[in-house]
Amino acid sequence: MIAMQYNFSLPADYDMAIIDRRIRDKGPLLDNLPGLKFKAYLTARKGDAITASRENLYAPFYVWQEEEVLSDFVCGPGFVAVTESFGRPQVNTWVAWRADTSADIRSARLATREVVAIGAHVPLAELRQKESDAAITAISSGNALASIVAFEPTHWTLVRFRLLAEPPKDVSRPDVQAYNVGHLSLPSAS
Repeated sequence: MIAMQYNFSLPADYDMAIIDRRIRDKGPLLDNLPGLKFKAYLTARKGDAITASRENLYAPFYVWQEEEVLSDFVCGPGFVAVTESFGRPQVNTWVAWRADTSADIRSARLATREVVAIGAHVPLAELRQKESDAAITAISSGNALASIVAFEPTHWTLVRFRLLAEPPKDVSRPDVQAYNVGHLSLPSAS
């Protein structure tokens, strides 16, 4: 599996209702897309108390079952429409170590994403196990409705992504970005 996210930083005075409308109109188009585990349509508003965001953001997060489906999407008309509206973004991808969802995933209203550097001498097998255990615990404890941990070996970063029903407690940390979930595209069985 592959986790993917792109991010559009929008001006402080941008009318975020435009993004909300876009999500409402276009979000259902990826519902039941074969090969997509989920897409979370994410926004953050500058000054919002829940997300504590320093800027207006539109930042969808995807988990793909296989790279071919990701490639078909990025090369397809849906992504062309995004680039025509906002420009071509940097698309970040990570190889998933764990990507778990709970039966209540449709209740997700918020999300957090944390990207951290992997130290040069950190034993990767140990890190993978530790992070995978933490991802499983986030689901089993009821603290998260989805819990993804993934890494990318170009810049050696790790991403921890969680879908939540309740506001997160740690949004004041500079390495954590919180978001509102506008829509979730899921397979019909989820």
